[in-house]
Amino acid sequence: MARKTLPPLNVALTLLRSGQGWDQKELAQAAGTSPTVISDLERAQRPLTRDRVEELAGVMGLPAEAVDRTLAFVQWLRDASQAPGHADEPAEANRRRIEEIAEETGRLWEDLARATLSRLTFEGRALAARQQAPILWNRLKRSKPAERRTLVEEAPELRSWALCELLCAESIKAAPDSADRAVELAELALFIANLVPGEASWRMRVQGYAWAHLGNARRVRTDWPGAEEAFRRAAELWEAGAPGDPGLLSEVQVLSLEASLRTDQDRLSEATVLLDCALAADPGALRPNLLIQKARVLEWSGYYEGTLAVLRQVEPLPPERQQPRLLWMLRVHSALNLCHLERYAEAEVLLPEIRALTARLDNRLDTLRLRWLEGRVSAGLGLAAEAVEAFSQVRAGFAEQGIAYDAALATLELAVVLLQQGRTRDVKALARQMAPIFKAQGVHREALAALKLFCEAAEKEAATVELARRVVQYPTGRSTSLSCGSRPSEASGRSGMKKP
Repeated sequence: MARKTLPPLNVALTLLRSGQGWDQKELAQAAGTSPTVISDLERAQRPLTRDRVEELAGVMGLPAEAVDRTLAFVQWLRDASQAPGHADEPAEANRRRIEEIAEETGRLWEDLARATLSRLTFEGRALAARQQAPILWNRLKRSKPAERRTLVEEAPELRSWALCELLCAESIKAAPDSADRAVELAELALFIANLVPGEASWRMRVQGYAWAHLGNARRVRTDWPGAEEAFRRAAELWEAGAPGDPGLLSEVQVLSLEASLRTDQDRLSEATVLLDCALAADPGALRPNLLIQKARVLEWSGYYEGTLAVLRQVEPLPPERQQPRLLWMLRVHSALNLCHLERYAEAEVLLPEIRALTARLDNRLDTLRLRWLEGRVSAGLGLAAEAVEAFSQVRAGFAEQGIAYDAALATLELAVVLLQQGRTRDVKALARQMAPIFKAQGVHREALAALKLFCEAAEKEAATVELARRVVQYPTGRSTSLSCGSRPSEASGRSGMKKP
C-alpha cells in the first residue's frame, strides 16, 4: 500500500517545532489550543494554511522567513529522493539548485539553533532570577520595614525585577489579612522597580506592574482616590514600557487588578472589557479567578442567578487547583448571591465549609468578612440578636483595621436590624457617624442625598426600616466587602435604587 505523502506545509510545521525543541503540548499551550489540534495539523487531519504556519512559527519566536526556508528544505528532500533521470532540469542546473537550497537550509538550521539557544538562555536567566528572589526577600524580611529601602539602595543584587514581582505577589497575599501590609509591600516593590537596571523601557514596564499592585492594595484599604491615581500611573508606564518587556511580566494580572477597581467603582462596562481581554490572553492559570471576577460584575449588576451560573463554571476544579483561597471566594460569593435572592437557608448551608476555609486561611479581614456574611444570613432568617452582634463586631473590626468605609457600610446594615427592633435612638447615634465617612470616600451626590435624608430622619428618630434598606442598597450598590474591599459609587456610575 502506498504511503501517504504529507503536504509540504504540514511537514514544515513539524520541522519548525522539533527544530525549536518544542513538543506538541508546549506549542499548544503557547498558542492557546490543544495538543490534539497541533497533532492533527501536522498529520494533515485538519486544514492548514500558510498564515497558520507563520502564526505558530511566531509563537515559537521564528520569523516568516523561517517558513520559506523550511519549505525549501522539504522540497529539496523530495527532489533528492527522486530516481536519477526523473528530474526535468539538466544535471548541472539541478546540482546548482540543490546546492543553493542546501546552503539556504544550512542557514535555516543555524537560525533555528541560534533562536533555540537564545530562548534557553533567556528562560534560564529568568528562572534563575525568580529562584533567587525568595532568597533576597528572606534577607529583606529580617530587617524592619523602615530599613529595607536603605538595604536596596546599598545592595545592587536587591534591585531585581524578579524581587519586585515577588513582592507584588506577596502584596496580594497579604491583602486578606492586612490592607496596610499589602500597601507596604507594594510600595517596596515600586521602590525596587524604580532602581531596576537595564533599558529605560524595561524599567518603565516593571514600574507599571508595581503601580498596578499598589493601586490594588490601596483599593483594599478603600483609599479610592489613591487607587485611581496608582492605576493611572500604571497604565502610562505599562504601555510606555511594552517594547522593553520580553514577556516576563503578566499582562493578565495587570488587567485583572484594574478590573477589580473598576468593578468597585461601579464602572462595570469597563470592568467587563478588561476581564474579557484578560480571559483572551490568559493561558489558563488565572481563569478560575477571572471567572470569579466576572461573577462579581454580574452580581453588582443585579443578575444574581447569572452570577451563580458563572460561579458554577469554575467547578468542578481539578485537584491541583483546589486552593483554599479560591474555594473560599467561590463559597462566599455563592452565599452572598443566595442572600441577594433571599434564599437565606441555602446560604446558611454553606457557612460551615466557609468557616473551615476561613480558619485554614487565618486572615483577619477574611474573618471579618465571614462574620459579616453570618450577620446577613442571621438577619435574613429573622435572628435579630445574632445579626446585631455580628454587625457590631464587623463594624468594630473594620474600624480597628482603619477601613472606615466598610465600617460605615456595616453600620448601615446594623441600623436596619436596630430599626426592626424599634431602637431609633441607637440608630440616631449611628447615623451621625456615617455621613462624614461616605462624603470623604467620594460617594456620588445622589447617594449622599439619600444618606442625608436617612440621617435627618434618624436625628428626628423617624427613620424607617424601608428607608434604611434603600440607603444600604444605594451607596453600596450590592457591596461585597467580602471580596477584599467594598466600593464607592461614583458620579460616572449608575444612579437609582436597586431592589434586593
